[in-house]
Amino acid sequence: QVQLVESGGGLVQAGGSLRLSCTFSGRAFSSYVMAWFRQAPGKEREFVAAISALLGTTYYADSVKGRFTASRDNARNTVYLQMNSLKPDDTAVYYCAADSRLSASGDMDYWGKGILVTVSS
Repeated sequence: QVQLVESGGGLVQAGGSLRLSCTFSGRAFSSYVMAWFRQAPGKEREFVAAISALLGTTYYADSVKGRFTASRDNARNTVYLQMNSLKPDDTAVYYCAADSRLSASGDMDYWGKGILVTVSS
């Protein structure tokens, strides 16, 4: 059974940076597409970023393109989300997800419990 555990969230001022980590266990990490989603208070969950299994190709929502960077370390079974130039609108619970293919609509097989990121103005 795949387990995902997020870490690295917290409170940061606007313009600051945070790096989220997601540790994967239970299966062959290198076979999975890894994605980040977020859900702000009162809003639906939305796709943020993803990284493919083999080539490490990255995909980003327009709202974070140029500010967020997804990466993965297959030796550590970990995926990262480096978030720079953070804005108050980035405040949300961030979720790590895994599947054999990417679904930007959120139809992914495995999910972490989420971690809160709060950006103060």
